[in-house]
Amino acid sequence: MDFGEILSRAWKIIWKYKILWLFGILSSCGQGGSGGGSSGGGNSNYNFSAGDQNLPPEMKHFFFNVERFFNNIETWEIIGLIAGILVIFLILWAVMLALSTIGRVGLIQGTLQGDEEAERIAFGDLFNSGKPFFWRVVGLNLLIGLASFILVMIFILPLVLLGVLTAGVLFLCMLPLLCILVPLGWILGIIIQQANIILVIEDTGIIESLTRAWHFFRAQWTNLLIMGLILGVGGFIIGIVLALPIFVIGFSTIVPMIVDSSGGSAPDLFTTLKTAGLCMLGYMPVLIVLNGVLQAYLHTAWTLTYRRLTQPKSDDPSLEADPEEPLPITDSN
Repeated sequence: MDFGEILSRAWKIIWKYKILWLFGILSSCGQGGSGGGSSGGGNSNYNFSAGDQNLPPEMKHFFFNVERFFNNIETWEIIGLIAGILVIFLILWAVMLALSTIGRVGLIQGTLQGDEEAERIAFGDLFNSGKPFFWRVVGLNLLIGLASFILVMIFILPLVLLGVLTAGVLFLCMLPLLCILVPLGWILGIIIQQANIILVIEDTGIIESLTRAWHFFRAQWTNLLIMGLILGVGGFIIGIVLALPIFVIGFSTIVPMIVDSSGGSAPDLFTTLKTAGLCMLGYMPVLIVLNGVLQAYLHTAWTLTYRRLTQPKSDDPSLEADPEEPLPITDSN
């Protein structure tokens, strides 16, 4: 397989059809988190520590109101607050899952059209053509997520608890297991990626997609692992580069806080936090777009990889795949 041709072709496609950037942004959706806490006490007992006395009045007022809120909150209000957070989290998770699925399906179909030199690729066309695959792709990834959760609860969670009870001794014994689980997880990610592609391209069911993805990986494991290594390392490096401004903003915020807490001379903390927040807000749109381009490229490259390995281009008509029958998967070794 010509890896250079696939990598260059993927870039040419996403550069020519920039609508795929939008689907890349959508495909990157699906991450989130929540947290909460509570405490009890009396308002009259609130006192600023020596370090707190250095805070600007605006932050003192903010922290005072936060503590007063948690001091006065009732148990039923805490339960209602937690329930409300869970409902909001589930709604956001469902929305992110839907957007991610639309992006993933759109990128696969957009790659096929781009590889065939379509005159133009419209968002509406990709969105409408992806509707028949939407629920199957959702079901596929939910099934994989549920299976992963069950495996974690059955195997990983008990090992973590035992590791805590044994003061970390078991963690040292688990290092060889972790060295095995990391590459296995990476291989599983490649198979899942191919299952999504097969479902859309071949119009298969959920179980059939997983089965065919496994057989495809067994037949083409060398090519897939090499491509996975190229895209994995390259994507990781680019991701670090994209995250560097966030690290810089965070570092420039933490240092004044440390200096201020140690009693040293530092710029106004409230001004520092406000500036950092504005910088973060200004960079976030840039980060979202650039990450969307990266995701579009990765999905495009994987789709082209599947297409090249199942329908290789050739000048010899006798070697072209029969359009009525899918090309059988053959061992690359």
